[in-house]
Amino acid sequence: MDTTASNIRFDEYNFCNYCRDFLNKYKVDDLKKKTNLDQLISKIKKDGKNKKYDCIVGVSGGVDSSFVLYKVVELGLRPLAVHLDNGWNSELAQNNISNLVKKLNIDLYTKIVDWDEYRNLQEAFFKSNVIDVELLLDNAMLAINYQMAHRYKIKYILSGTNTSTEGFKIPNNWSWFKNDKKNIYSIAKKFQNIKPKTMPTFGTFDFIYYEVLRKIKWVLFLDYLNYIKNDAIKILEDKCSFKKYPYKHYESVFTRFYQGYILPKKFNVDKRKLHLSNLICTDQMTREEAISLIQQPCYLNDEDEKKDKKFFLKKMEWSEEKLKKYIDQDEISHDKYGSEKKMWDFLKNFYKKFNLKIFFSKL
Repeated sequence: MDTTASNIRFDEYNFCNYCRDFLNKYKVDDLKKKTNLDQLISKIKKDGKNKKYDCIVGVSGGVDSSFVLYKVVELGLRPLAVHLDNGWNSELAQNNISNLVKKLNIDLYTKIVDWDEYRNLQEAFFKSNVIDVELLLDNAMLAINYQMAHRYKIKYILSGTNTSTEGFKIPNNWSWFKNDKKNIYSIAKKFQNIKPKTMPTFGTFDFIYYEVLRKIKWVLFLDYLNYIKNDAIKILEDKCSFKKYPYKHYESVFTRFYQGYILPKKFNVDKRKLHLSNLICTDQMTREEAISLIQQPCYLNDEDEKKDKKFFLKKMEWSEEKLKKYIDQDEISHDKYGSEKKMWDFLKNFYKKFNLKIFFSKL
């Protein structure tokens, strides 16, 4: 971690506040985890009795969500795998998902977003010059998971999000509030005069409806395990013909290009710093190994970068000149457009103050 992260501070031991905050909350207690896991599995089975499925698992084709799916089947649960196809899946991700559901013999629901619609939504975000273009996908994934849980009267969504590999707080200047439906609609309206139709969206009141009124719980499932990423990869490779990616979240061609090209060149952000720091703090990688990796380009070779760049330009119907112009433009903050983040923060602080944490139990 370095000063590209907002509000970073270093102590006398050269530890930054992001590392300190993470280490203060990160606990490894295998016995307690085993007890909590057994209780969770028992609750899911009880609540899912006489239902076709007892839990939802959102899958991207990445390691974390794939391992959740593998593990819940091993533990005797009956998941429905849910995937959102926004038109940017890599061939490797498609193969990983296909192999996974076939090997585990489970059902997969795929929500396909109309490509013209999604491209126009991305175009609006590019024109707005906000940093978090991936807000579109992340928000839609939240929405479709909750919607499918509600459709099948399922109380548990088991997520691949976890403390072990992504427990670091993301710097405020590197991302944006993921429940911000209003931000999506405002940017889409302002720059393309459209609104989402086939793409599901998720906001503060959707969260309250599903989590509080419908009592659907978003569970960080891997935090119930002693989750070691490399061990998970080996199991998936052996049991499900899984093929690994060079870096985290590279299962999507757009995510790969966004994190490997757009973020560093336009916003001076290299998210590998966050991911690798997380692995150092959980003893899954040495600092020397991480420094060696971070000194390498985001793309392993020039050919891969050129290939993804060409694919991006063709799919977005952009010219090289348009991409360069976009990269050269100054960043504009998300809150310059319509946003519900202030409302979310107010409600969160209100309910925490009065000890009604059920409303924000997943935070």
